[in-house]
Amino acid sequence: MTQLETAMAILIKTFDTYAASEGKKDTLNNKEVKTLMEKELPGLLKAAKNPGQVDKLLNGLDFDGDSEVDFSEFMVLVAALTCACHDRSCKK
Repeated sequence: MTQLETAMAILIKTFDTYAASEGKKDTLNNKEVKTLMEKELPGLLKAAKNPGQVDKLLNGLDFDGDSEVDFSEFMVLVAALTCACHDRSCKK
């Protein structure tokens, strides 16, 4: 597999791992999202200047208002965070 294919497989596996921890296996509830963020993005959470912004971000992920984050919504988060990190590294 290429690096990009490997990255895609890791994203899918990561989502599925946390989604399967409780409730529906194809969505993340608030607790699962928070656990995923704490375990998979600890540096991001530590770097957040305002913890309330992280909660606001998490609430904003639920685009369809069903109180769950599906894979498409999760990927929007990953893409947005990746763009933010890329922009930051380009400015240095």
